[in-house]
Amino acid sequence: MKILLKNAYVVTMDPNVGVYTRGGVIVENDRILSVYSGEAPAGEYDETVNCDGKILMPGLINTHVHTSQQLGRGLGDDVNLLTWLHDRIWPYESNMTEEDSYISTLLCCAEQIKAGTTAFAEPGGQFISGMARGVAQAGIRGKLANSIMDCGEGLPQGWVRSTDEEIARTVEDIKNFHNTADGRVQVWFGLRTIFNNSDELILRSKEMADRYGVGVHMHVAEVKDEVEYLKAKIGVQTVTHLNDLGVLDKNFLAVHTVWLTNEEVGMFKRHDVKVSHDPAAAMKVLGFAKVPRMLREGICVSIGTDGAPCNNRMDMVDEMWLTSLIHKGWRLEPDVVKAQEVLTMATMNGANAILEENNLGSLTPGKKADLIVIDPRSAGMLPLHDPIANLVSAMHSENIEATMCDGKWLMRDRHLLTIDEEALYAEAQQRADAIRRRAGIELPSRFPLQ
Repeated sequence: MKILLKNAYVVTMDPNVGVYTRGGVIVENDRILSVYSGEAPAGEYDETVNCDGKILMPGLINTHVHTSQQLGRGLGDDVNLLTWLHDRIWPYESNMTEEDSYISTLLCCAEQIKAGTTAFAEPGGQFISGMARGVAQAGIRGKLANSIMDCGEGLPQGWVRSTDEEIARTVEDIKNFHNTADGRVQVWFGLRTIFNNSDELILRSKEMADRYGVGVHMHVAEVKDEVEYLKAKIGVQTVTHLNDLGVLDKNFLAVHTVWLTNEEVGMFKRHDVKVSHDPAAAMKVLGFAKVPRMLREGICVSIGTDGAPCNNRMDMVDEMWLTSLIHKGWRLEPDVVKAQEVLTMATMNGANAILEENNLGSLTPGKKADLIVIDPRSAGMLPLHDPIANLVSAMHSENIEATMCDGKWLMRDRHLLTIDEEALYAEAQQRADAIRRRAGIELPSRFPLQ
């Protein structure tokens, strides 16, 4: 297939090109053949898409989203972290089946496609076999991981596993699912938290990730209790301990990273650690990461949504907007984390964070054909005095008209092409209710029921 997209405002995110105020993209099979300015090149095309008045840009990259938690949306509102984890999320996740994981992942993918996401990193969920089916069907890219834990209090009975068992589980999933679905499905190592990961598990996960050429995805210094726990136990904070273990590296994706010292920010810089900033989750319970300092230091900071029981919205458009606001507010500096930086975090930095900088993140000839078409003609996004600023500060996911991944349309005119939405929504609700009943999760009544 050879597809021509023409007459667009093209935000390439390629630092050598920038923006074409009028131009387009030619896609051939799964790759970008060319990006041009001006009139469309003459030639024969299987499909021509007139993008007059619309914006073309790379697909967004979500570097932290729990696909297995999608059916748990709303179970964790208005509670503290320990209640959220021990009484809501762990009982929920431990009562899932493989088919639940598949439907949960498919629903998560549907929401992401409709919000312009074409690739994501899963930090650790249940049943990679189910996740892989969902991602393969939906058509987007996923770096999938098991939720790896070999110690800690409050774990459900079925989750008490040895270090050897946890390593073997991910190695088996790598053998079965890594680089499937034309390479869109890949498997990483997913360390849950320092509370639940022994030093041996952390070291062996990094060793095996290096052996298989994949990444390590870990929640790092996300809450104050975490760093205080480790300081009381061994005398140092989380990042310092990971640095002492020797696991900080270019294939280490650290999520949240709220409770860091300035010295620990320097450790990230020295070892080329990648960061996923999840602003909605941060505001809910975690705190404010030193994102402006990390960006000044040249650290690769990307953006993630976190899971549905934590953020409630798997919408990267919303996360870009929040990222642009919260650091200006808590620092009282209106000129930090600018719109162009936010777009870079959601595209080029996202690609770098998931080790795909040579394939994703910009509209560049030779890279994968992952892109979105944005129609700004709405009351919420017009007028366009500064289109780059509007993409971050005014765009809504409803402005995203079409999503393409690997050269294939996943959504056109806001309609999903790879997923039966109505059937999915009905089954998702039924399965979510069943999981909650099996887990025995009781939610408070918000108002008296009549």
